[in-house]
Amino acid sequence: MVYIILGTGFEEMEAICPCDILRRGGVEVQLAGIGGTQITGGNGITVRADCTVEELDLERMEMIVLPGGMGGVHSILGSQAAMDAVRYAYDQEKLVAAICAAPTILAKLGITDGKRAVVYPGLEDQMGSARMQDANAVRDGRVLTGRAPGAAVDFGLLLLETLKDAETAARVRAGLVYTH
Repeated sequence: MVYIILGTGFEEMEAICPCDILRRGGVEVQLAGIGGTQITGGNGITVRADCTVEELDLERMEMIVLPGGMGGVHSILGSQAAMDAVRYAYDQEKLVAAICAAPTILAKLGITDGKRAVVYPGLEDQMGSARMQDANAVRDGRVLTGRAPGAAVDFGLLLLETLKDAETAARVRAGLVYTH
């Protein structure tokens, strides 16, 4: 199970693109809302989450995904249940993924220390000892990071390749007619 955490003000592309790509690849994904199941993103799009963060089945979790958007990042930081789920995922050797401003959450928890990572341009100074890269999406062990909304497809494909395999990611990429 992959859980994508949605907090008020989340970046819609960074949640929906990876969710769509993972589901196309046969991965079970649930959107998990902070403070309910009707969550409005930073661009005014309201999404109905499958569950709340308090309802996560941590035992079934393979990966947790944190979309960016400054409002969404602040929502995650302000939610003990969301922060506990991220810490649990990392401590239990699950996959942890974040895109845009959300890698700063991983940095605050020490998860990106010494790891290759990307973050939204201008936030590099909030990444602690992470080794910043020039890429759309980066994997370093169990930690996956993406740069920005424009990298949402690359990020989603990296998540899929990590959870499944390169062939599945290539098949989904071809179906999207994504040539970047």
